[in-house]
Amino acid sequence: MKVNEKRFSIPVPYSVLNLACLIITSKKINQLINKAIEKEGSKFIFPKIERNDLKPLLQGLSKNRGVTLVETKLKDGTEVVVKL
Repeated sequence: MKVNEKRFSIPVPYSVLNLACLIITSKKINQLINKAIEKEGSKFIFPKIERNDLKPLLQGLSKNRGVTLVETKLKDGTEVVVKL
């Protein structure tokens, strides 16, 4: 590691991902999001998401720990690596 190089990671427990899944799939939250979007004048509608549709995604994330999703290096030497 170089002297000026900083490395950090942000661990996200799978229980937090499950909680976020519950919040995103909530009917009440969906209504609040769509009301906020409507106030801004946008015609976009946040789609209703079923929890059963997200279960395979969460299971796949937990089975593939350590997989690199994004790896890039900028011209100034900055590196960004996103792993599960």
